[in-house]
Amino acid sequence: ERCEMVDGQPECIQETFSTCWLSGGPHYRSFDGKAFDFMGTCAYTLTTICSPDPTLPAFSVEVKKEEKENSKVSSIGSITIHVDNITVTAVRSENGMVRVSKNHHNSQIPI
Repeated sequence: ERCEMVDGQPECIQETFSTCWLSGGPHYRSFDGKAFDFMGTCAYTLTTICSPDPTLPAFSVEVKKEEKENSKVSSIGSITIHVDNITVTAVRSENGMVRVSKNHHNSQIPI
């Protein structure tokens, strides 16, 4: 819970969270706990906001799959997070760096 003032009165508001994850390339688990396996070399939307809500930032998380060398199995090539006007991309082949773009200004940042 978090407490804040609402119309001049203190009010406790329950905070909730949920988790989705991916592992091993094709394995995904959704916020409701369902398991999925996505094969192939497509881009997938892992999560995004479903409807406009002025209290929430516009965001999405996208996963780009790529074919592994000398294999018929795909793996995660990159993960891109979009929040408002900021984009952060982690690319598998760029160890220790993330790409950051804000208002069309690009840079790489070590992590």
